[in-house]
Amino acid sequence: MRFKLKNGPLSGTKVLDLSQVLTGPYCTQILGDLGADVIKVEPPGGDGTRKWGPPFIGGESAYFLSVNRNKRSIVIDLKAGNDARRILRRIAKKADVMIENFRPGVASELGIPYRLMKRINPRLIYCSISGYGQTGPLKHKPGYDIAAFAASGIMSITGEKNSSPMKVGVPVADIGAGMFAAIGIVSSLYERQNMNGMGRYIDISMFDSMLSWLTFQAGSYFATGENPIPLGSAHPIIAPYQAFKAKDRFFILAIGNDNQWKRACQAIDSEDLAKDGRFETNSKRRTNREDLVHILEKRLSKQKADYWLRKFEFAGVPCSPINSVSEALESPQARARKMVLKLHHPTAGDFRSISSPIDFTGFRSSEKDNLPPPTIGQQSRSILREFDYTASDIEDLFERKIVA
Repeated sequence: MRFKLKNGPLSGTKVLDLSQVLTGPYCTQILGDLGADVIKVEPPGGDGTRKWGPPFIGGESAYFLSVNRNKRSIVIDLKAGNDARRILRRIAKKADVMIENFRPGVASELGIPYRLMKRINPRLIYCSISGYGQTGPLKHKPGYDIAAFAASGIMSITGEKNSSPMKVGVPVADIGAGMFAAIGIVSSLYERQNMNGMGRYIDISMFDSMLSWLTFQAGSYFATGENPIPLGSAHPIIAPYQAFKAKDRFFILAIGNDNQWKRACQAIDSEDLAKDGRFETNSKRRTNREDLVHILEKRLSKQKADYWLRKFEFAGVPCSPINSVSEALESPQARARKMVLKLHHPTAGDFRSISSPIDFTGFRSSEKDNLPPPTIGQQSRSILREFDYTASDIEDLFERKIVA
């Protein structure tokens, strides 16, 4: 089956994807959602996440299904020697992009380093994603999300004050690096098209990606020399900007400026707080945060969350329920934004997936436009035919288990 998204911004772009698990596959799913033809090269046995579970859907890993739509799969045993390498090189010669997330040095061991691929195809954009990048004393460490998250400093400011360090509920180092890789690739495609016609090497580090996310927390450290501390759901600079417990459940109140603070005080029938000298400005509210939070917790605990949310929304004060995953996915807003796709998989059957959040004028893929994640080696034969392998060549490669 040929790729379907003919009107996508990246239609006509061919991506050779050697990545596994999450950060690389997340990147290439972004590219596939935008119309690129992604050829996913898997080892014998498949991408490791095919076995990650439960949960499974019809025998397929829900984890794998979540980050591998809009791709075609070919199984190549890259450890089988020159015949396997020749297949990759033949595909790379016609590809626009090649992406891998091996540990630094592994691509060279497999005979597919950038310096060789550049000679084969000078227009090739080659992206490597790793835990710590291709340089530095940590470059050979395995790239695991939680390790990069911990090393970046973000884990030290995540969680409640005086509590054990906390990770985020989704693998942000994997996802962040995947997003930066996609940005680097798309930027390089633009450069190639509009400037020099040449490819480029892109070195993406999960550690670097997380360091860049420190943003104002890094700025605070640079300004003061002091380490930021974890504050739970609270903001280190703005107050009140955190979760509060109503009579029945938690909700978020996010006061971004002094006018919003005055309206919030009116909404809870506490205009005395707006006139209290301790809380007149954000700087004062931040300084007297503990007193302020204690007062608000006492007052907000007297009514249910929905009551306060209606009051704050009417007053134009930023607020939100703290949704469960099911509440978020099933919400009217998610439906209106068409953020949940229904796809049909050959073995998993009908299943749901998160849609791309990128909504262009005149382009947002619908369910019928998307290919479901491939079964292992589903398009091996058709991909080989596409790159001029004869029927007898293909059967020989299968017999020798170089491809599957």
